[in-house]
Amino acid sequence: MKKIIAERAGKIDASGIRKVFALAATLDDPVNFSIGQPDFDVPEALKAEAIEAIKAGQNKYSQTVGDITLKTKITERMKSEFGWDDPAVLVVSGVSGGLLLAFLAMVDPGDEVIIPDPYFVMYKHLVNMLGGKCVFVDSYPDFDLPVEKIAEVITDKTKLILLNSPSNPTGVVYSEQRIKAMAEIAAEKDIVVLSDEIYETFCYDGPCPSIGTMYDKSLVIRGFSKSHAMTGWRLGYVATGPALRNVVEEMTKIQQYTFVCAPTPFQKAAIAALDYDVSDLVDAYRKKRNLLYDGLKDTFELVKPGGAFYAFVKAPGGAATEFVEKAIKNNVLIIPGNVFSEKDTHFRISYATSDEKIGQGVEILRNLALQTE
Repeated sequence: MKKIIAERAGKIDASGIRKVFALAATLDDPVNFSIGQPDFDVPEALKAEAIEAIKAGQNKYSQTVGDITLKTKITERMKSEFGWDDPAVLVVSGVSGGLLLAFLAMVDPGDEVIIPDPYFVMYKHLVNMLGGKCVFVDSYPDFDLPVEKIAEVITDKTKLILLNSPSNPTGVVYSEQRIKAMAEIAAEKDIVVLSDEIYETFCYDGPCPSIGTMYDKSLVIRGFSKSHAMTGWRLGYVATGPALRNVVEEMTKIQQYTFVCAPTPFQKAAIAALDYDVSDLVDAYRKKRNLLYDGLKDTFELVKPGGAFYAFVKAPGGAATEFVEKAIKNNVLIIPGNVFSEKDTHFRISYATSDEKIGQGVEILRNLALQTE
């Protein structure tokens, strides 16, 4: 029989998160700690902007690089924040879309991409699909940026170093000192650093530093999905300084023949979103972080998350999948660590749910841990 499926499709598998998400539909009112999606809705003022854009006929293609007003506004913000004289900006269909375009533009078969472990699930599969080689660098047990270990694995084939801070799945925020050390090594070796900053708004204990302020060959990707609950609107942006302008130009060319452009009416709403104050939402999530951490810290081994809305918790006995199965049988949905890591010792909690559900989930998980001992 003639082969139909391309080999690259066999290099990825269905997301373990989506499998648990589907399972949630079969359970009766579960405590859903599985999906990384805010439990608040898009703010009403931003919904109104999108509705107005649709009614006004802003439903056609935008330019491939993005709506000119939105792109200009992002450009000015990047100048101010990063000190880039002439930033290159591309509006993309979500940070996930930006990641795909970046990898398509830069990663050839055999290229090595350095990824701190644990990592966002998409990185591994995109690199593998393109024929690249993932070089995982262990960051256990504290999940801090493993700068020295990264330096040790850099080779002539290293094309990219990936950073994700605040992190999914750990919630860890890298310090300015660690990021600066990483920038110095990247500059010495002349390697591009891709910084996935989708959670940059959710910083609970101080600012979240960006390598964009420290290194001219950094590619920063941000979006609106988490900060403004626009997960279904698929909207983000890529920005860099003049040193990597050619990368954004290639990404734009690839977008022209793939996504074409980001959704136009939502781009119009994003113009207002850039100035929309979400500090009250961040405050609410800081409270959720504290509620979860304080509830689990005496029973489980975990690092206090500094940002995003995740905790990466060590399973009793270091057997994550086994513990996750028990949790699901008790109506709590969590994700085993092997979805995000080459290890399976931890599980991920997304505390993007109600305070009531957090309290329920904490009690169930604590009881399960005591039963496992």
